[in-house]
Parts: sequence; structure tokens; C-alpha cells
Amino acid sequence: MKSFTSLLLIIFLSVSSAFAQKDKDNVIKALDAKANEFTNVAKQLWENPELGYLEEKSAALLQSELQKAGFKIESGVAGIPTAFTATYGSGKPVIGILGEYDALPGMSQAAVPEKQPRVAGAPGQACGHHLFGTGSMAAAIGVKDWMVANKKSGTIRFYGTPAEEGGSGKVYMVREGLFNDVDAIVSWHAGDANACNPSTNLATISGKFRFSGVSAHAAAAPERGRSALDGVEAMNDMVNMMREHTTEGSRIHYVITKGGDAPNIVPANAEVYYVIRHQNREEVRSMWNRVVKCAEGAAIGTETKMELEIIGGTYDRLPSESLSRVMHANLTKVGGVQYTAEDIAFAEKLQKTLPGNTPPISEAGKIQPMEHEDGKASADTGDVSWNVPLVAMRAATWVPGTPAHSWQAVASGGTPIGYKGMMVAAKTMALTAIDLMSNPKLLEEARKEFEQRRGPDFKYEALLGNRKPALDYRK
Repeated sequence: MKSFTSLLLIIFLSVSSAFAQKDKDNVIKALDAKANEFTNVAKQLWENPELGYLEEKSAALLQSELQKAGFKIESGVAGIPTAFTATYGSGKPVIGILGEYDALPGMSQAAVPEKQPRVAGAPGQACGHHLFGTGSMAAAIGVKDWMVANKKSGTIRFYGTPAEEGGSGKVYMVREGLFNDVDAIVSWHAGDANACNPSTNLATISGKFRFSGVSAHAAAAPERGRSALDGVEAMNDMVNMMREHTTEGSRIHYVITKGGDAPNIVPANAEVYYVIRHQNREEVRSMWNRVVKCAEGAAIGTETKMELEIIGGTYDRLPSESLSRVMHANLTKVGGVQYTAEDIAFAEKLQKTLPGNTPPISEAGKIQPMEHEDGKASADTGDVSWNVPLVAMRAATWVPGTPAHSWQAVASGGTPIGYKGMMVAAKTMALTAIDLMSNPKLLEEARKEFEQRRGPDFKYEALLGNRKPALDYRK
């Protein structure tokens, strides 16, 4: 009798597995059938890049597409005009999918394999967020269509998250409690390879230091002036000396955003924009306090005044090995990006513009083995990951060897290479979300790992404090 029961269980599991695979195949086919529609949306975002918190057209387009697909839209969430949620279904489980759509300043580029801005000095999608937002939207629609076809209960929710590039948009959404009812988050990012790793990244704090002094004729009456630019430069000198006395893995970046208007006028106003990074967020807090002391000392020494505006702050990412295994299996099922002869010709020309050795173009068609990864970039997904289990992947939307924040990334992202990579991500995310909605044990395992990694004493406190969204940080 016992062996008969075991046999029935094996048969049941085999049949269930077969149905599950058929479901997934149908989801893949359905998304493939809509690939041209999704590509058209991504092209519109690529052709009309908008900076952080200014993504009015981008957010409106994504909301319109999701509303047409049957999602309920809530716009202007967390006090941010371009942030929104799009929800379908009700009850548990609640699976969230993140989407981004902001561009980077000064990165305009045509979809050609040589440097050629579309509009000189204009923004460009150098981090692939036009693909990120659209691919995530496609995944959410794919899950919704599966729910309808199979009469499944639960909730799929798309998060429209603006200003990832320095504006920390997701942090305000976390702070607002918009993720409190979510069981798991599925996400991705553009890249030059197909991978899903239980990865970490770097925590950050950023801010603008504004110095004010006294203007005077730089030649006729220099003694009457107090240079705000001197304050900025004195601060930078001290911070650069501080670098030698920071822990391994620290990153300190700055750019002078205002240095004066004319060399024959002692600058009355100057500004420098800093970003501090480290894998340990407490180390970031410590370094930031030291940088602030440098600014205060510079102001005293140059007899100027200093004001600080915190712009952003993000946590390091909390990895999820259990969710990564699920997503990696789905990525393997979907497969990599297949190049046509035209794609190969484009890639070969573009790789010639890249420094150093580049990976073989064929790497775009492969899936990288799953392994732990300590990322060196930063993202506001970190704050989400400390509040709800999160899994993310990369898809080969760029020619292998292409770095983020480069004109080559903008160019690749505007070609079929980028759009095919986007669909790899969309299908993988949809299948992963379906697995999580279909198998409660996967969510239980993810929650258990999440609680263990986070620790019993964790209390979320945003690194950017209580400030309101910096809606004008790109103006």
C-alpha cells in the first residue's frame, strides 16, 4: 500500500511538472507574440530620454500600457509625481516587479557603433532603463495573462520607480510602506551578459555642498573677496588626503557642479556634488561624517559659509540564494540573446571602440553559472531588498564588454540587441513570478533565508534621513 501511494505521488508530481512546463511554454510564446509591441514602447523611451524625477512622458507611457492591459494604476505615490504602482488581482501571494526609466545627463547617442550624439549634451539611456522599465512591464503583463488564462488568485504589482540614478526613488517608496504587503520582488538590469547571482552591491550617501562667499574684483580688490570656489577646493583637497585613511573597498566620487561665472570675479557661490560608497552601510555613515567635517573645516579656513543638502542614500543589497536558484533555472530555460548577421557586424564594430580585451560576442547567447557576486555599483533596490526578499538578474542587452554609463551602452540599447535582451529578461521574470505564485514553499524558503540574513535586531532607517524627494536634483 505504501509503495502504491508513493507511485501515485510520483505520477502526480510528474503530471504537475508537465503542466507547469506547458504553462511556462505558453507564457514564453505569448510574450514572444507581443515582442514588437514591447519593443515599440522601449524605443519611445530610448528616443525620449528623461532625467530623474522628470520622467513625465516615460511614466505616462508605461502607465497607459499597463492600464490597457487591465492593471489598476495609482500614480504620484510617495510624494513623487513620476512614481506609480500598477496592480492586478487581489490577495496573497503578492509578487512585485520593479521597473526603472530614468536616463543619464549628457549621454545622448545614436544607435550606431561609433560615438555620435543624437543631440549634443542631451540625456541618453546609458544604463538601459528604457529596457528595464519596458521589460518589467512586459513581465507583469505576461503574469497577468497567465493568471487570467488559468484562473489563478493572487496579486501581481508593477512598481514604477523613478530617479534610480542618484535620486533614490525607491527609498521614498520603501519609507512610504509601499512594499509592506509584498511576499517577494522580482527585478533585473541591463548588462553585457546573462546571469542571475545572489549578489551584493555598495551602500551610498550623496549630497551637494554649497559654499557662499563674497564677490569682488579678482585683480583690483581681491582682499575684499572670499572665494566660494576656494572653499570647494579646500574641501576636495582634504577629502583626497582622507582617501589614504579609509577602509578597503571605499569609493569617493565628486564633481564640481558650480565653480563661478568669470575668472575676474571672486566666486560668491560654488557647489560640489559628492557620492560615498562602501559595502558596509555603517562605514558609509562614518565616511560621510568625515567628509562633512572636511567641508566644515574648509568653510572655516576660507571664511566662507557652507550648506549641505543630502541628495540620496541607498542600502547595500541583501542577496537571496533561494530565489536566485529559481530565477537562474528560468533564465536557463529561456536562454540567451541570439545574434543575427547584422547584430554580429554591429557588435564587431562597436567592440573595436572598447579598451582592453573584450569577451567573445558569442557570450551573449550563453547563461553564466550562478555564483555569489560582490557588485561594485549601487542601486536603490538595496533598500527594497532589506524590507522584502528580492531577486534580480542581468540580461545581455549590450554588446559583450560594454560598460554601463557609456555611449556604447546607449548605442547597443537602441538596437535589436538591446530589445532581444529585454525580452530574455521579461520572460525570465514572468516565469519566476509564476513559480513563486504557484509554489508557497518557495516563498517560505525565501522568507526564512531573508530573516536569517537580516537578523532579528534589524530596524530600517533610510540613509537619506527624513528628507523629502529631491525632485529638482537634475534641474
